[in-house]
Amino acid sequence: MKTSKRKYVLASLAELRRLFQHAPLREQLAPGAAEYLAQRTLDMKSPGRSGYSDGELDKIVTAARSDVAAIERRLRHGEELLRKWRTDRESLSPADRDLGARLSGIAESGVVPRQVGDGVLGAQQRTALARHLFVTRADLEPLVVLMIAMSGRNSETVKELPADHQVVGQRAVELTAIKRRRGTRGWFDAVSWEIGPEHRRMHTPGGVYLLMHELMRRSRQVSGSSSVWSVWRNAVKVADRAQSAEHHDPFARALEGMGLWLSRWAATHALTVDQVTSDSRAVSLPVNLGRIRTSVEVRRTRAVGGHLPSAAVSNTTPVLFSNYLRGNATVKDWAEGVLGEAVAEAETAALAAHQAILRTSGEQPLRVNLPTLAAESAVDGAWAACSDPQHRPTTGRACRSVSFLDCFHCGNCVITDSHLPAITSLMGALADRRTELSEADWWARYGPAWAAIRHEVYPKFTPEQLRRATQDAPADAMLDLTEAPWDRP
Repeated sequence: MKTSKRKYVLASLAELRRLFQHAPLREQLAPGAAEYLAQRTLDMKSPGRSGYSDGELDKIVTAARSDVAAIERRLRHGEELLRKWRTDRESLSPADRDLGARLSGIAESGVVPRQVGDGVLGAQQRTALARHLFVTRADLEPLVVLMIAMSGRNSETVKELPADHQVVGQRAVELTAIKRRRGTRGWFDAVSWEIGPEHRRMHTPGGVYLLMHELMRRSRQVSGSSSVWSVWRNAVKVADRAQSAEHHDPFARALEGMGLWLSRWAATHALTVDQVTSDSRAVSLPVNLGRIRTSVEVRRTRAVGGHLPSAAVSNTTPVLFSNYLRGNATVKDWAEGVLGEAVAEAETAALAAHQAILRTSGEQPLRVNLPTLAAESAVDGAWAACSDPQHRPTTGRACRSVSFLDCFHCGNCVITDSHLPAITSLMGALADRRTELSEADWWARYGPAWAAIRHEVYPKFTPEQLRRATQDAPADAMLDLTEAPWDRP
């Protein structure tokens, strides 16, 4: 059991629970064991693999985009050479004319020759010749990585992208993607991807798709692939040397198809993780297609402010959360930052409200930690004393229907170290009440008083005084004195 995965251990525990619920086994259990098995089992589904940090994802996408741009330049140069050979071959150098003649024959037949003149072309020479017109095996990794990063779709969907599509107003491309799910439904998904301007097409899913469609067009004409994917491979076996075998969809037989050498591809770009080891050595960044997909989902969720229904583009909201967001380190950091900013803004607003109310009574700060003689004439209340309960500064009348929490915003308020234990108990009760109310209601009802205590009362006392107040805090905070019974949350 020590080497078993957590989900399998919890599954076995659930089986034991069901087994020991029945007599006579139930009566044979020790009380402690029976109590343990009666506990509810935690969620057995482990969170998905965490995505990349923003810096790591940017490194991967930049490397893939750079390689795809190089593939495009290479094939465009071959097409331009072929065009010149056919229309203006006299402008070419002898070497380019010879190469243009070879490319012309390859373009017409789709077959890369194995022999030129009296010489036999080796595997590397044939591949170098084919790379002028065709996408080859070595080009797969950056194309798949970039398409996943731009579309946010999983690797299986990207590997099964169809060649059939429709361009809508030069703004978007529409196609039917295959989204494999468990069960017999939900296999197909109509998608519309933005194309973007020409100079930004490798930054949009529609632009990358159309570029891939264009780059593999010649090979697809030979292979007859219905998928957007069609690459040239150097067939070694005699049986595979037909032109239809050398041009093929690498993912047609199985989605794994040709194994993607992502580690080797990452090594060519010297990709490293954002965090370095204690001895400042860079750590190689492993490239995983699933983690790229997760990172894209995280970015989209952050971009819409965490609103899951808007972020759930290719999944349902529960699937998005449980499979991609739950337990993700980047999401946790972002959520903690958002929550921290929200709390800080609420605290600032509550303190401003307290100070605004206090200024109406002609006071700037509260009268806190005054000498004992200065507070002798004050009348004690629930958590503070009042120097003149018969004349409230804002009304000139006696305090009758105000809450004791309003005392923290009154110019007549006097707080000494004798009030600290009750105030400390109050702060604990306010923290408990926070679990019973929504954040908005809690800040509106208790926020100003809480901010006044935290920013104006506590700083006026020493750590030793605050420590003693914590020890002497009464059990009853008397918070109910501030609210009518029907106001209780």
